[in-house]
Amino acid sequence: MAPNKRKPSSVADTADLTGDGLTIATVGHGDISVLTVWGSIDLLTVSQLTTAVEDAVSAQPAGLIIDLTYTDFLSSVGMSALVRAQEAIGTERRFAVVADGPSTSRPIKLVGLDRTLALYATMDAALAEMTATALPEHEGRATA
Repeated sequence: MAPNKRKPSSVADTADLTGDGLTIATVGHGDISVLTVWGSIDLLTVSQLTTAVEDAVSAQPAGLIIDLTYTDFLSSVGMSALVRAQEAIGTERRFAVVADGPSTSRPIKLVGLDRTLALYATMDAALAEMTATALPEHEGRATA
C-alpha cells in the first residue's frame, strides 16, 4: 500500500514556504527543527529548500531533520542541497534526513550519500535518535 501523500492536518498551523511545485513546512519538536517537504526538489525548486534550511539553521536548533516522506522527486541538485544543509548545521548539532522509497532514498543510496547523511525510513526513528542523550555513529539508521 502506497503511503498517504496528503499533508497531515497538524501542519496547517505551521508556516509554509510555498512555491511552484514545492511546499515546505517548518515544525519544532522541542529543540529540533523539522522541515517537511512536499513536491519535487529540482533545479527550479532547490532555492526554496536552501532558504528554508538557512532560516531553520539561523534559529540555532539543537538539530535539523529534513523530512522527504512526501517528496515525489529528488534530483542531484536536491541531494547537493542536503549535503550543504548538513554542512550548515555543523558538527556540534545533529542532522538527519527522512526518506524511504524509490523517489528519495533510492537516489540517495545510489550515489552513496547514505554513508554520509544520517538517513532514516521514518520520522519517528529520526526523532527518537535525535532526542537520545548520546548519538552513536550510524546506529539506528534505516536500511530501507
